[in-house]
Amino acid sequence: MEPGEPGEPGELGEPARRLRDGDALGGRGLLELAVASGVAAWATWAALLMPGFRRVPLRLQVPYQPSGPQQVANALALLRGRSGKTVDLGSGDGRLVVEAYKQGLRPAVGYELNPWLLCLSNYRAWKAGYHGKVSFLKEDLWKVNLSDCYNVIVFLAPSVKPPLATKLLAELPDEARVVAGRFPFPSWTPTNTLGQGLEQVWAYDMKEVRRAAQRGSPV
Repeated sequence: MEPGEPGEPGELGEPARRLRDGDALGGRGLLELAVASGVAAWATWAALLMPGFRRVPLRLQVPYQPSGPQQVANALALLRGRSGKTVDLGSGDGRLVVEAYKQGLRPAVGYELNPWLLCLSNYRAWKAGYHGKVSFLKEDLWKVNLSDCYNVIVFLAPSVKPPLATKLLAELPDEARVVAGRFPFPSWTPTNTLGQGLEQVWAYDMKEVRRAAQRGSPV
């Protein structure tokens, strides 16, 4: 194949080149571009994100979605001034754990199954100067004992919140605080909340959650 022909590694295909050069794409060209984009997205998923899902039941799988700077800031604002072990359940690229440590929440631990995201997390910690000071563990959050955790960060999908609420109620000490990002726990009443829309976070104090449960009211 001659350099520059469609399909040459590192070269744009014809639809992409035409779009780059400002030429109009017909229906077929748009379809080809969409298919190529879809294949690239699937390849990224298969190589980088899927490995951590193989050991997790389908209904409990949560796709990786990085937290934005304001989401991180809001979550940690609701933990400001606290102490004790801090964990991020499904820690992704590690940014929440690194920022928690920077804020003085120590020890700071992330639980994540995806090996690529664990590598990224450790690189982030090294870059921040915290290599060996924060921990990223390849462990299933459903199998980790949380009885020694006092600050729990949860940026997970709505589908996992009900079973996770049961686990947290059974294991966390009364003094623990849970901070949820993106989606609240549907049956718990938050102690505090911060932000709006996608940046909103909710804080739950386990002592209050348990008191509400004992009264038989929604928690």
